[in-house]
Amino acid sequence: MSQLFVRTGINFSTCQQALEHIGQEMLAKGVVHESYPQALMAREASFPTGIALENHAVAIPHCEAVHAKSPAIYLIRPDTPVAFQRADDDDDIAVSLIIALIVENPSAQLKLLRRLFSELQNPGTLDALLGAADDRLAALFQETIMMTEPCAQA
Repeated sequence: MSQLFVRTGINFSTCQQALEHIGQEMLAKGVVHESYPQALMAREASFPTGIALENHAVAIPHCEAVHAKSPAIYLIRPDTPVAFQRADDDDDIAVSLIIALIVENPSAQLKLLRRLFSELQNPGTLDALLGAADDRLAALFQETIMMTEPCAQA
């Protein structure tokens, strides 16, 4: 199970500033190795993570599992959107939610990415996350994104 860290009430002038913040915060939390901040920046430069959804955009920065000590998610809802390069072209997109993934198991990373994409495709889910009170954001993310798969019915 991933630890969930949430931050609201913060602004970044660039995506690089956001990534530097993520790197330093995750180091401070002890969930990543010293190599993580640089690896995160390099991965974003080569494989941008800005994703346009129906009404908003998100970024899902991450890097190779070797840089993780333990699984975590750092959910950031900045006060103003941050320009990230789109994953599917060279344009920038204004991101309203940053979901940094720290995964130590590559197959778990793929499963989590699929779940995120599936849930975030629902405009209601993202609207709810963006509109939630600061003190409800973590619980709402847990309920909508991190909930375990339902058990198969016999």
